[in-house]
This record gives sequence, structure tokens and C-alpha cells, in this order.
Amino acid sequence: MSRIGKMPVTVPSGVDVKIDGSNVTVKGSKGELTRDFHDRVSFEVGDGELTVTRPDDTRESKALHGLSRALLNNMVVGVTDGFAKELEIQGVGYRAVLKGSNLELQVGFSHSVLVEAPEGITFEVPEPTRINISGIDKEKVGQAAANIRKVRPPEPYKGKGIRYVGEYVRRKAGKAGK
Repeated sequence: MSRIGKMPVTVPSGVDVKIDGSNVTVKGSKGELTRDFHDRVSFEVGDGELTVTRPDDTRESKALHGLSRALLNNMVVGVTDGFAKELEIQGVGYRAVLKGSNLELQVGFSHSVLVEAPEGITFEVPEPTRINISGIDKEKVGQAAANIRKVRPPEPYKGKGIRYVGEYVRRKAGKAGK
């Protein structure tokens, strides 16, 4: 039995879960998420808990069991608390500015880079070198953060670029002179 898959997902009060075959809809105070799951897993609603079951012990069913439970848990956490990622910008003259709901980055190019906010994702710039990304869908929040980081990833010589808060960038020695 999958260690992750066998754990029940606790559903807090105020969260409504609707199961229609392999389609699951979770509605909470922050919004609503819908996802189609594989046919090999089934969901049961208990008293304040959701359980995920699989029909057999094949390798594919075992993998889908834990995955489906984790995705379902992320949906429940997303509609109650939401998810957030923080990025920091390092480099002389590097900065971020909020233009409406979109993000404008000045990261050492001859032009500024405009990053559009995906649907359901909000950007905040509390200071010019810090970006907060938040939303209810964990997958979209992580992908938006990765797309922003991809504009100028941290380089190993001076450490300039966009990185996650707390990310360690391994530094290399420069040229070895005489």
C-alpha cells in the first residue's frame, strides 16, 4: 500500500467536495478547483475525510494512487490557504515593477521583460528586488515562479539573477591570474 495514498485527506469545514466519476471539484473560501483524475483510482467521501483507493496492485495503479492523493490534498489546501512562492533579484540595477497585474523585469538586458500573470495568479512586489507569487493552484504558482526565474537564472560567478528566497547558488572561482 502506498504510504502517501493510504492517508486520508482531511476536509476542513467550509470546503465542499463534489465527485463525479473521475472528475473532482473542490470549492472553498478562496475559490474553486476542478481536476480530472485517472480512471484507475476512486474517491470516497467520509465524515470530513476523503480517501483514495485503487483497484489492484499493478505498478501503474500504485503510482497513480499516491499521485492522486497528493493532487487532491493540494486542491483542498489551495482553496483554504492558498500557495505562495517568493523570488529575489540580485544584481546592480536589477529590479521588478508591477504594471497592472503583469510584472516588468529589468534584469540586465537592453529591454525590459514583461511577464503576464496567468489566470488565478497574482504578483506582488513589496520591494524592487523581491517578487511574491500567490494563487490557489499549486501547479500554476510553481510554474509561474519557474517562468520568472527562467528569464535570468542566477549565474555562478557573481550570483546575479533571479532566484528563490533561500536558494543556494554554488559560486565558482573566476579566472586564476598570476
